[in-house]
Amino acid sequence: MEEKLKLTEEWDKTFPKDNQVSHSKVTFHNRYGITLAADLYAPEHAQGKLPAIAVCGPFGAVKEQASGLYAQELAKRGFLTLAFDPSFTGESGGTPRYMASPDINTEDFQAAADYLSLHEKADPEKVGILGICGWGGMALNAAALDTRIKATVASTMYDMTRVNAKGYFDAEDSADQRYAKRQALNAQRLEDYKNGSYALGGGVVDPLPEDAPFFVKDYYDYYKTERGYHPRSLNSNGGWNVTGCMSFLNQPILCYSNEIRSAVLLIHGEKAHSCYFSKDAYADMVKGNPYADNKELLIIPDAVHTDLYDKKEVIPFEKIADFYRKAMES
Repeated sequence: MEEKLKLTEEWDKTFPKDNQVSHSKVTFHNRYGITLAADLYAPEHAQGKLPAIAVCGPFGAVKEQASGLYAQELAKRGFLTLAFDPSFTGESGGTPRYMASPDINTEDFQAAADYLSLHEKADPEKVGILGICGWGGMALNAAALDTRIKATVASTMYDMTRVNAKGYFDAEDSADQRYAKRQALNAQRLEDYKNGSYALGGGVVDPLPEDAPFFVKDYYDYYKTERGYHPRSLNSNGGWNVTGCMSFLNQPILCYSNEIRSAVLLIHGEKAHSCYFSKDAYADMVKGNPYADNKELLIIPDAVHTDLYDKKEVIPFEKIADFYRKAMES
């Protein structure tokens, strides 16, 4: 039985509503019994069964931010789309709050595929997924596991297991550095247990230090300004629990990416600090894969990481829509 969630019915997105698209709030559940909250978008006056796409991300964001924008733009182009909040975050269920799990978060995408496959307006033979930032990595993991998924797009992708275990640019890739992280996280577990609550790690730093690295400034410009701030977004506010991503340290998610048979499109900004994630993921995905012909890496000139969150003049929505149409017909 699904948990009854309290959903906001007013339009509280970081982007304007498009009158060419209908919108409704819905819920669905994953196989762990967690009820997920979502926004369902459809082209106005659509007839017949539509190709359907589940959208999630970025990591630490909510469906009222980038994923909702992607969902609305793709609905305008003829798709039934579902932008959802991951387990333990946003309007979705799951306790304790602000936890992440490579397993459960991959399952969230699969649960969205369950919902869309059985929706009266959806064509169950034409279901795809789209992940932004850290959810790009989860989307690839789901694509490797779920044979119902016909096409996957990962935009400005992060492999959250890699960055947690090895640091940015793999600069902390040593047993000693990982051991130090484990010591700190296990000490925090005891503090949380004694206190009866989970300490928050903090969202995007605010105020922004003058010497902050460019990628921190990039995140600040989205999450901490009118451009992308949302009151339910972890990154805009208190962040994940300190121990929220602990299991990512030794649970790599992309071990079987080169066994993905369905179509995959990776999109990344040329100047994004995170571009190496998509380049490496693409190389690993096609290596020895007899189904490499339907895989593509698209690098957007001059774009930085958060340009692909919300800048409609940068995000190649027509390309994405064409990719899904072609992949779902094959």
